[in-house]
Amino acid sequence: MSKNHHSIDYVEFPGGDLSATKAFYSKAFGWTFIDYGPDYAAPANAGLDGGFQADPDEAPEKPLVILYSNALEQSLAAVEANGGKITRTIFEFPGGRRFHFTDPSGNELAVWSDQ
Repeated sequence: MSKNHHSIDYVEFPGGDLSATKAFYSKAFGWTFIDYGPDYAAPANAGLDGGFQADPDEAPEKPLVILYSNALEQSLAAVEANGGKITRTIFEFPGGRRFHFTDPSGNELAVWSDQ
């Protein structure tokens, strides 16, 4: 598989409680993981390559990654039902709607939809 110049290729997050983080994404979004030792796990089917770094000496700053949803309200419900904390409820912006949440490790993400 060839890489596209200047396109997003990988996103790395601090892992914090790696077990809780993996459980959250598995339950809320159906992701599976590949473990690379006790401190690192990579989502295998998240749509973009990335990983969770649980070693606090190696963890990056917390980025904001925006996920896409075909059913925004259902995504929000799944986040809440699986331990995510909504930090900004659904709001409109030019081109769509989105909400922000934090996962069990404190990473803030957003989910948007143009539907």
